[in-house]
Amino acid sequence: MIERKKALVTGGATGIGRSAVLALARAGYDVAINYASSAKAAENTAQEAKALGAKTLLVQCDVADDAAVRSMMKTIDAAFGHLDALINNAGTTASWKVRDLESLQMDEWDRTFAVNVRGTFQVTRAAVPLLKKGTDPAVVNSASIVGLRPGPQPLPYAASKAAVVNLTKTLAWNLGPEIRVNAVAPGWMEGDWMQRMLGDKYEDLMGKRAKLTPLKRCVTSEDVAETMLNLLTANRFVTGEIIVIDGGFTSST
Repeated sequence: MIERKKALVTGGATGIGRSAVLALARAGYDVAINYASSAKAAENTAQEAKALGAKTLLVQCDVADDAAVRSMMKTIDAAFGHLDALINNAGTTASWKVRDLESLQMDEWDRTFAVNVRGTFQVTRAAVPLLKKGTDPAVVNSASIVGLRPGPQPLPYAASKAAVVNLTKTLAWNLGPEIRVNAVAPGWMEGDWMQRMLGDKYEDLMGKRAKLTPLKRCVTSEDVAETMLNLLTANRFVTGEIIVIDGGFTSST
């Protein structure tokens, strides 16, 4: 019997993280599902992954807390023994009024960078020993299209995702040739995240964006998970790259 590969998905309870967990489970991975506060959602995702044949491990941890991250890795090591894949998806954002710089609270700025940037680095750093024990290990980070070009998202979120873009390239240089590191940059994505960002304008603005997109719809979490899985399991000579997933919107505007 072929042993299933092992993966860790941070922020794996909902959204892109949940879709990534399920995609990995279908592809033959056992999955450690990290979450910060969404315990019930994480349990539901774990049950869905188990139904697809995966062994799952729920690990609660704030990725901005380095001691907690290292403790999480010890738990994963004890359960799995190694990692073949890491998806750094845990993320947060800040609240603000568009174009009103004074509406930003700096504690939210700091928290956004602590989770999105420092957290990505801390999890990757702590996972390196486990990844080096895996087979063809690879890392995929969650960036965003607003890390590459301006958008309506809060400034700290956009700036943090630009930092993730650079961090991805720098980690690829530092961890090669043993470990590949890439990132995905989704465009406007259907679901709760953009609903919170756009509020009551969600349906109207998402519809307009879809009409301007060559593939005539906005990205889904399943689209993103599919690309993440592909970067983990194929593209063996690709590292340090940022894959835009937006149906061609940015290339046509």
